[in-house]
Amino acid sequence: MKTLFIDCNRQLELVFKRVHRADDPAVVINNSPFQSSDLPRLLDGYGICIDDHSYMPTDMMKQCGALKHIVFCGTGASSYMDVAALAALGITVHTFRGYGDTAVAEHTIALMFACAREIALMDRGIRAGHWEPLEGVQLRGKTLGVIGLGGIGREVARIGHGMGMNVIGWNRTSHGDLGVPVVAIDTLLESSDVISLNLSLTDETRSFLDARRLARIKPGAILVNTARGALVDEAALIEGLESGRIRHAGLDVFHAEPLKPDHPLAKMRNVTLSPHAAFRTLEASINLLRRALDIVRRIEGHPAVPG
Repeated sequence: MKTLFIDCNRQLELVFKRVHRADDPAVVINNSPFQSSDLPRLLDGYGICIDDHSYMPTDMMKQCGALKHIVFCGTGASSYMDVAALAALGITVHTFRGYGDTAVAEHTIALMFACAREIALMDRGIRAGHWEPLEGVQLRGKTLGVIGLGGIGREVARIGHGMGMNVIGWNRTSHGDLGVPVVAIDTLLESSDVISLNLSLTDETRSFLDARRLARIKPGAILVNTARGALVDEAALIEGLESGRIRHAGLDVFHAEPLKPDHPLAKMRNVTLSPHAAFRTLEASINLLRRALDIVRRIEGHPAVPG
């Protein structure tokens, strides 16, 4: 079964060559830009597609007769394709987690600091010829509320605790020691000076932070989302930012990616943006691509590669 890595950019290609081993199945690399309408042509004859973060519309996938497996690099496939609809077409979507918990958590903390100290805004000001020191927020002693206490959320909580923050959390399920005091979601929203969103996107969590919950956020709080854009009601978030009730948002993920430059979020002074880059470290990329290749090996019937 032939395999195509549909969206391996130049940076990832260097990492891929580093992790691909002689006994791994052959993988064809595509690093040229493409539109959704190009997918049937690009995937013609390929049974396996490795997908970093490209949209796979169902109507295009219907035209890919040979395709049987999509190996999505990460956990958020549902943001980019209709997994159930693809399953009905006989296409299995494979995902995996845990490859970059530390990378995403560290990026979350970086956005938290950037929001608290207005770093991006001051940087833009200096480059435009304005010398305007802005007053920020000191994080030590503040309350950090972590929504979603999986691997990433627990790592965010660990770093926040090490910074001297008071950490509380909320999780969809209760299992074992989650490492921080667990509170009701409304209590977390009303009590936290900084909120870190670290939930997986499912049918149950889509628009988890809806207008009602966003209205319960403590006035002046910072919201950081490195999980999925669809977890948040975008219109209600914009309203909260425009009113100043939400002091600042640090966003790495969006409802539609890439974010268009004329999008309201891209024009707001109290929003700090990054381009879905939280998991982009060399260490995480090595883990990511090795895990993807191991899934391809399993599909092809090859034994697992020792770690």
